[in-house]
Amino acid sequence: MSAGVLFRLATAVAVLFPGAAISATLKPPVVKAPAGQVQGVNDGSIRVFKGIPFAEPPVGPLRWRPPVPKAPLKRTFDASSFGPACFQPVSKMDNIYANNPWPMSEDCLSLNVWSSAKAKKAPVFVWIYGGALWSGTSRDPLYDGRKLAERGVVVVSLNYRLGPLGWLAHPELSRESGEGVSGNYGLMDQIAALRWVRQNIRSFGGDPSNVTIAGESAGALSVMYLMASPPARGLFSKAIAQSAYMISTPELKAARHGSPPAEQIGAFVGQKLGASDLAKLRAMPADELTKGAAAAGFFPLGVVDGEYLPDQLVNVFDRGEQARVPVLAGFNEGEIRSLKILAPPAPASASEYETKIRAAYGELADEFLRLYPAATYRDSILATTRDALYGWTAERLARSQRALGAPSFLYLWDHGYPSADDAGLHAFHGSEIPYVFGSYDRTPPLWPKVPDRGGERALSEAMLDYWASFATTGTPRSRGAAEWPAFGSARAYLHFRDTPRAERQLMPGMFELNEELMCRRKAAGNIGWNWNVGLASPPLPPAAGCIFGKAKG
Repeated sequence: MSAGVLFRLATAVAVLFPGAAISATLKPPVVKAPAGQVQGVNDGSIRVFKGIPFAEPPVGPLRWRPPVPKAPLKRTFDASSFGPACFQPVSKMDNIYANNPWPMSEDCLSLNVWSSAKAKKAPVFVWIYGGALWSGTSRDPLYDGRKLAERGVVVVSLNYRLGPLGWLAHPELSRESGEGVSGNYGLMDQIAALRWVRQNIRSFGGDPSNVTIAGESAGALSVMYLMASPPARGLFSKAIAQSAYMISTPELKAARHGSPPAEQIGAFVGQKLGASDLAKLRAMPADELTKGAAAAGFFPLGVVDGEYLPDQLVNVFDRGEQARVPVLAGFNEGEIRSLKILAPPAPASASEYETKIRAAYGELADEFLRLYPAATYRDSILATTRDALYGWTAERLARSQRALGAPSFLYLWDHGYPSADDAGLHAFHGSEIPYVFGSYDRTPPLWPKVPDRGGERALSEAMLDYWASFATTGTPRSRGAAEWPAFGSARAYLHFRDTPRAERQLMPGMFELNEELMCRRKAAGNIGWNWNVGLASPPLPPAAGCIFGKAKG
């Protein structure tokens, strides 16, 4: 093809697709880092490096071992394609979160970087995907980092092991471990990726001393695990938790808070899979292991092992032993509208609802029914689970960091748009993510489509500003949008509806009631504080020193 033809073709592309033309005419970006030399791709003015390995493939004898750092690359690594997802159940295309199947492999410990060629000592934003620790991948188009990178932030997204491959504890695994522990392999992967960032991100224009960890749902749970984990200390300086849930979690060797020991759970899963010992478990194909563990009822969670998770999250945060970093935390008004599996079925009548609540909540029933009234019991059922998981946790995070003297910022996502509201999914779980990333044109197939109109774009631009500025300075700000006040004694928060608005006193009484319930259950020692609330609640334990309405922070 002649130079003239190439010039005319490039000119036509420039007119029709300006960003693509820039990418087409630039040479692929190459970065030489301590981990080795990588060659990425251009996306407009942003360089993208995909699928960079940060650990050796955890297969064979490395399955259920701490991640082994990847040896420095000996030749230029082609970082033009995303790496495979970690093994997970294949999506059944029957819900709004389902995506077309991803390529999967045990060789999945990779990360991606978006940065401007002009970036120098730029703040770093590390994204941890959600998916109940069962599913998710950093290659999801929802998590495209280009628009955040255009605001001067270096964006990193990472993969971590999921399901039984990432979170299974087992007596034999504990015995072969130098620390005598098992489980938490997915958390170890996240820490290994953050160490890679600490060692390499300067080569991509990032500042290793200004790293923000961020995630949604199980990604936000992971953020709290990292805040509580001693091996993660010093690897990040700020945290963003979107729809986090500070639930009770299994302990390695003790039956506590309604859960058997994590090692016992792992041994049970092995028996269900017909694997009488660790060697047989390691010999199983990863897809069979994943499917079999799901069928056996395995539910992945972090394990209180005394090493990576020293205690239940509520205890770590109550003692002020978590990372002393600024936090931005919030939840969605309609969390459970898309997660109705987490809520108990509705009774036949309001009177039946009230009778059951009074039987379960005793002297706290009047306050419970004030917050979650029988007159609107179907909505109350959804609000009960929402607040016990996400609302209480968001405010607890803000209070906990404030008690440490660290800035904290709280939000409520209460934004609806026609396709979501018409489907009864106003402000559903995860619906803020396309606005945070500006990826509202890249949602999964059944996700209610975000309309391409000025108001939606303006709200996304404001959120991109808030999240990027928090990653930069620890204070969320947006040009032309509301000032976001710190949580403080006024319990201030930012209310995202059609536009952001600063308000005070989020859902008065919600936090205090749920804190009291958690405190009583924790003191009882045999009840978890999870989604067993409202109509699904066991009888209320005695007060045991809990002071209703005067929770810590």
